[in-house]
Amino acid sequence: MTKRRNLVQFATYAMVGAVGTLAQYAILVVSVSMHWLTPVMASVMGATVGAIINYLLNARITFRSNAHSSAVPKFAITALLGVLVNGVLMKLLIDFFAMYYLLAQIISTAVVLVLTYIINLAWTFRRTGTGRI
Repeated sequence: MTKRRNLVQFATYAMVGAVGTLAQYAILVVSVSMHWLTPVMASVMGATVGAIINYLLNARITFRSNAHSSAVPKFAITALLGVLVNGVLMKLLIDFFAMYYLLAQIISTAVVLVLTYIINLAWTFRRTGTGRI
């Protein structure tokens, strides 16, 4: 039962995260297309906006948490780590592997999705013995 619940929760996390990811990709594509920012900077800016959206949606929908005072700092640290990993991966994939920026972003998104889910599940929104956060 726990494996099924974790799978459903991960699927919910991914679907909710798609909203923040859509915002990130919109910022990325518009900023690069308009020559406002480099792909790496546009991705980092978009990831930051996406992280804010994702906190609000994940706290409410995925993890059903009302413990904002304890969750916000943890989520912020996790989101910052995600933004940093995203930026580093984008830089490596684009500059060192000459990868097209949208393909690099898809790979970076997948890595950050798994990483932040694991951290958020185990730390940010961890349930206590009472079943509540």
